[in-house]
Amino acid sequence: MGNIRRSRGYNYEYSIVSRLNNRYWTAKRLGGSSVGLPDIIAVNNNKAILLAIEAKSGTGESLYVPSDQIERCFSIVKMFRYYKYKYVILAFKFLRKKRIKINNKSSYEKRKLVEYYKIIEPIWKKGRIPQIKCNYDGKTFLITNQGSIEINFCDYKMPFQKKTK
Repeated sequence: MGNIRRSRGYNYEYSIVSRLNNRYWTAKRLGGSSVGLPDIIAVNNNKAILLAIEAKSGTGESLYVPSDQIERCFSIVKMFRYYKYKYVILAFKFLRKKRIKINNKSSYEKRKLVEYYKIIEPIWKKGRIPQIKCNYDGKTFLITNQGSIEINFCDYKMPFQKKTK
């Protein structure tokens, strides 16, 4: 099961990188938590934009980003002073299959594939960055010792996303 989850995550990261790379954007997958870096770094040198992206994908109702992975994104963003616009983006992909348990056995039901790209602002002044959860409906939460607190992070319009009218 672990290998399936890992390959699902790698595939999502590669998908983001391939959709970002064009004549305006350059993106690289960095190796993520195994090397202490964000999953993806993307830059648009013409517009001085840098994105540090942490990507999560899965079949559940919620996806979680551990606090240490968010901290790594912020530390990378702080390194690059040249860039006028620097964003930490959490990318969430909820797959078409939703995993459910029936009589202690895993099964799947179909649903719509959805992706969310959330700009994470450092809203916490002191102390440790909390874990962040995103639900299938796009709602985001800070996970703290006191419980779950809903917070509305702004959506980031990725360059490859279709324009909506």
